[in-house]
Amino acid sequence: MKNITKQEFKKLVEQKLMRVYSAEYGDASKAVMYKAVSLVTRDILAQKRLEFYNRIKDGGHKQIYYMSMEFLLGRSLKNNLFNLDLLDVATKAVKEMGYEIEDLMEVEPDAGLGNGGLGRLAAAYLDSLTSCGYAAGGFSIRYDYGIFNQKIVDGWQMEMPDRWLLDGSVWLNPRDSVYEVKFGGRIEEHWENGRLVCEHKDYTPIIAVSFEMPISGYKTDATNFLRLWSARTKNDIDMALFSKGEYLKAIEAKAMAEAISKILYPADNHYEGKSLRLKQQYFFVSASIQCIVKYHLKTYASLDTLPDKAAIHINDTHPALCVPELMRILLDEHGYGWDDAWNIVCETISYTNHTVMQEALEKWPQNLFAELLPRIFQIVKEINQRYCGELWKVFPGEWSKIADNAILSDHEIRMANLCLVASHSVNGVSALHSEILKNDLFADYYKVAPSKFKNVTNGITYRRWLAEANPMLTDYITELIGNKFLHNAEELEKLLVYKGNHGVLDKFAEIKLKNKERLAAYIKSANGVTVNPEAIFDVQVKRLHEYKRQLLNAFNILNLYRRLKENPNLDIQPRVFIFGAKAASSYYMAKLIIRLIYMIGEMVNNDPTLNDKLKVVFLENYRVSLAEIIMPASDISEQISVAGKEASGTGNMKFMINGAVTVGTMDGANVEIHECVGEENIFIFGLLVDDAEKLYAHYNPTEYYSRDSRIHGIIDMLRTGIAGVSFSEIADRLLLGTGGNADPYLVLADFASYVDIQDKVDIAYKEIYRFRRMSLVNTAKSGFFSSDRSVDEYARKIWALNRVIR
Repeated sequence: MKNITKQEFKKLVEQKLMRVYSAEYGDASKAVMYKAVSLVTRDILAQKRLEFYNRIKDGGHKQIYYMSMEFLLGRSLKNNLFNLDLLDVATKAVKEMGYEIEDLMEVEPDAGLGNGGLGRLAAAYLDSLTSCGYAAGGFSIRYDYGIFNQKIVDGWQMEMPDRWLLDGSVWLNPRDSVYEVKFGGRIEEHWENGRLVCEHKDYTPIIAVSFEMPISGYKTDATNFLRLWSARTKNDIDMALFSKGEYLKAIEAKAMAEAISKILYPADNHYEGKSLRLKQQYFFVSASIQCIVKYHLKTYASLDTLPDKAAIHINDTHPALCVPELMRILLDEHGYGWDDAWNIVCETISYTNHTVMQEALEKWPQNLFAELLPRIFQIVKEINQRYCGELWKVFPGEWSKIADNAILSDHEIRMANLCLVASHSVNGVSALHSEILKNDLFADYYKVAPSKFKNVTNGITYRRWLAEANPMLTDYITELIGNKFLHNAEELEKLLVYKGNHGVLDKFAEIKLKNKERLAAYIKSANGVTVNPEAIFDVQVKRLHEYKRQLLNAFNILNLYRRLKENPNLDIQPRVFIFGAKAASSYYMAKLIIRLIYMIGEMVNNDPTLNDKLKVVFLENYRVSLAEIIMPASDISEQISVAGKEASGTGNMKFMINGAVTVGTMDGANVEIHECVGEENIFIFGLLVDDAEKLYAHYNPTEYYSRDSRIHGIIDMLRTGIAGVSFSEIADRLLLGTGGNADPYLVLADFASYVDIQDKVDIAYKEIYRFRRMSLVNTAKSGFFSSDRSVDEYARKIWALNRVIR
C-alpha cells in the first residue's frame, strides 16, 4: 500500500464519521471520534490483510495457527498506528480536527481477551510473527465480559463485569465462518463398506460465529489475524414455551449457549464451573480445527499435506482437545484409517508447557468428559490404550509408572499427558524450566521420546514496551545509537559503551524521573496517595498467586515498618512499594493477601512518624494499559517466586528493557537475565531449585518463627491486626498449613535472604552512578528477550516455517 498523508487520513476519518455515525467532526464526541479513527485504521489493515493472504495463498506458504484460551492484547489503536508508521500522521490529522490523539486512545478499553502472562505471550507472538513476515493466525474465544474488572472495597477484591465490547468491538470484523459444535448425546456405531462409522445422535448443537481482529506488524507488508468465536444457539427462542407464558424457559437454550463465551476462566470449584470450562475449551478448539481444515481443503487437494502447510500450536493445556478433534475430523468426516490420521495429527501439532504447578496441569473428571464429549472420549480412550502399550515396552511391569503417565487414570483425563503423547514437539519457556520438564515433571516422557523436548525462552514485544510505552527513552536511545534497534533488539547492546558516561547516565535518570512523575500523578488520581518521585519505586505487578510470593514482599515491608517505628531516623532511601494483581475469583488466600497489602498501605500511608520514608500502594485492575505507565517508571522489579515454580515470566523482561533492576530468585527467566547482565547488575537472593527441593522434605516453618525475632514479630502483627484487621488465617497458613503443608512456598525460609538483599538495594541506590549504570546495562542487555527472537526459534526448531516476507 502507498503511504497515507495527513490530509488523506483526515479525509478518511471525515467520511467514516459521516457514513457510520452521521456526524461531523466538530460535533463528534471523543468516543465517536475514537471509533471513527479506529475504523479507518482497521480498514487499512483489512486491505493489507487481503494482499498478504493472497501472497500466502499464491506462494503456497505454510502457516502457524496459534491456539490459546487467552490473548492479552491491551489497547489496539496506538499499537496499530505505530506499527503502520501512521502515529505521527494520525496525531496531526486529529489535531487539525480539534482532538488530541492521547484523549482518543484513553477511550479505548483493554480488550477483554486475556488475564496474565500466558495471554500476553500469545499476543506478543502474534505481533512478532507478523513483524517478522510469517503467515500466522491466532484462535480463541470472543469473551463478552473478559475475566473481570477488579474493584478494591475495604481491601477486598470485588469482581465486576468488564464490558469491553461497548467500545472495543470496533476492532472486530464479523466473518461469515459459522461452524456447529456438538455437545452431549450418544454415539451410534455401524460398519459401512468395511469401515467403522460413528454417528453422533441426540446432541446439543452450539453455533460458533466468528469475528476477526487484524494483527499488525512493525513497518511490514504482513498483516495476520486473530479469529475469535462467539457461541450462539440455532434457535434464540422456543415460541411454543413462550406462548404458554414460560418466558424464561423459552430463552433458556439461548442463555446456556451464550454462557460459553461470556467469561474468561469461570470459577471451577464446583461441577457447573468445570462443565462450563470444558465446554469453552472444546467449543473454541472444534470451531478452530474445522476452520483450519476447511481452509486447507479450499487450497490443497488433500489433508495428507496438512503437516506441510499448517502447524497447530497448543499454548498450554487449554487447547489440548485439538488432538482428538483433529482425529475425529480425519476419521469420521474424511475416512482416514487410525494410523494415517494419527501420523497427520502428530506431525501437525506441537505443545508449549507453561507451568510446573500440578494444579495447572488440567485434569477432567472422566464422567463429565464422557457425558459432554462422547465421541471425543472414545478417541481419547483409544489414544490412551495404544500409548499404554508403548509405555509397557519401556517400563515393563511398572504398573504405577504406566498409571502415572497414562492419559486416563484414576477416573480422570490428564490433558498435559494427552499433549505429550500427540505433539511432535514439547517445549519449556526458559532454560531452567525446560530442564525441570526433562528431569522432573515429564521425566518418564523424556525417557520415551527425548528428541521431542526443546526450549524456547519467552520474549516480549519490545517495541511496545519501549518505543510505545517509553517514547522519551526511545528517542534518546535513537540519538545515541540510531534506530536499527527497532528492527533488531540486539542493537541495544551498543548502549554499553555509555555505561561509564555520567552525562548519558544523568539523561537516563532524568527520563526515568519524568516517567515516575507520570506514575505518581496516576497514583494520586487513582488512590489518593501522594508519593515522592525521588523515592525508589519498588514494583511487583503480576497475577496474584502464592508461589509468586507477594506475601514475602509484604513481610519485608512490615519488617521495614517495624524498623522505622523503632528508629524514625533510620538512614534509608525513601521507598514506594507498588503492587498490582488480580486473584482468581475462587482463590480465597490470594484475595486475603491482596487485602493484607491494602491494609498495610492504610497503616503505613497514614503514619506521620514515618516521614514519608515508606509508602505502599495497591493499584486496582492491573492491565496492559496500566503496565505501560508502570514499567517505564520502575526502579526495582520484584521477581521473587520460590525457585522452581515460575516457568519463565515476561514482566521481568518488560521491566528490564525500561531500565529497572531485578530483585529475584534464580527462577524462570531470571536465570537468563542474570547470565545476560552479570552478577553486579542484578540482586539475587534465596534458595536455589535443588536447595528448595531438599528443604521441602523436612521443612518446619515454626523453627524460623522461633529463632528469628523479626518473623516472630511480623506473625504476631498479623494475628493482632493491621489497620484494625486480623490476618490470623495467613499466620496459620504459614505456621500450621493444611494437611501438614505449612508455608508451601517457603516464605519464611527465604525471608532473611530477602531482607538482606533489600538492604543491598538501598546501598546501591545511594551510590548514584552505580545504580544508574546498573539500569543502563539492563536496558542494553535486554535484546535477547525479544519475542522476534522467540518466534524465529519456534519457526526454525518446531514449526518448520519460513518467512513470507523477508
